[in-house]
Amino acid sequence: EATLDLAERRRIRSAIRELQRQELERDEEALASKRFRPERGSHRQDDKENWPRSQRLEEEQQAALATLSRQLEAITDVEELTKLLRAAGEYEERKLIRAAIRKLRAEEIE
Repeated sequence: EATLDLAERRRIRSAIRELQRQELERDEEALASKRFRPERGSHRQDDKENWPRSQRLEEEQQAALATLSRQLEAITDVEELTKLLRAAGEYEERKLIRAAIRKLRAEEIE
């Protein structure tokens, strides 16, 4: 945009297109090398240090959900379940509470 010479503008545009083409080729080569990289093994490649911790946390979460499920079975008031639903933060907890609410409403309809 700074030059008025048309020939110079053509050379600049040509150089820009060439740089863009080279950049595209580099990106394609990088993608191809990632895409066809050999697998490192069929087992999980988690951080070996943190894996037992994450497994323990998952087991604790499953135990907490099982306890919550038993508690929800004892609750027979939709309003109380709704309060619990609003206070719950985890997706899985909310999912269990909504299922309990649906179950109670279905029983009320019957």
